[in-house]
Amino acid sequence: MGACVCRMNPDNETMSVSSASISRPASAGEWPSSASLASPAASISVINLIFPTTGIAMGAARKNRPLCHETIRWRSDVPLTEGQLRSKRDEFWDTAPAFDGRKEIWDALRAATNAAEGLDFQMAQAILDGANISVPNGYLTECYDELGTQYKVPIYCLSYPINIVKEENGRDSPAEYSEPVDGGTEIFLKLRISSTMTDVKLPVYSKDTVGQCKKKLQAAENVDACCQRWFYSGKLLGDKVPIDECSIHQGYVVQVIVNTEHYNHDNSTSTAHTLAS
Repeated sequence: MGACVCRMNPDNETMSVSSASISRPASAGEWPSSASLASPAASISVINLIFPTTGIAMGAARKNRPLCHETIRWRSDVPLTEGQLRSKRDEFWDTAPAFDGRKEIWDALRAATNAAEGLDFQMAQAILDGANISVPNGYLTECYDELGTQYKVPIYCLSYPINIVKEENGRDSPAEYSEPVDGGTEIFLKLRISSTMTDVKLPVYSKDTVGQCKKKLQAAENVDACCQRWFYSGKLLGDKVPIDECSIHQGYVVQVIVNTEHYNHDNSTSTAHTLAS
């Protein structure tokens, strides 16, 4: 008869099959005849006709967007210290692969998350592309692998809350800031501070921990140590890790991400107490 059967699939794309391939449109729930499955294109269209509400879209690629180059701002219902947040993150990354998804995809998501938090979005995007991970909304909160499995990364793994609590556990004591007995060799770290986008050369010792180096940067640049997060090669450097174990190459930049919201909140609170007194 020369007529065509046309309908809109869930992605608003028109699909048509000529009557030469399908003798008549199949109604919902009715199986087509063998003649109607003469070609792959006809088969796909017939499946969409039979199951109009199931969301089946064989061969259709999932939508993907580039990773958004911005940090998600959020507030924790229960204020957390930096140590509590790190423990919460470690617990999630250690247990997530046991419930759903593939471990190699979770590992890639963790690496991409660390890179993005260190503002190395190019590295994060390269990790996602290499693992064939799609990000429909541009954020790592919802991701899919090439098989269509969904992966959800909680927001506390993507950025620090704006109400993170300053730790008062003796980190300001002179004992921690003092040099160790065996300080190792003196080296210079090239630090890039996110709040000012300036590079600073900080003299430290190879046996210093990252936490001790943060204190030195606080004394040199007046940046509160509790507001600093150090990243190198897309990885977060823990406070207890010695510098000589961070594998920092000479002349390479260590990204220092400053939580300015928390820093400004502390300053405003201190100013308010001073004025009140």
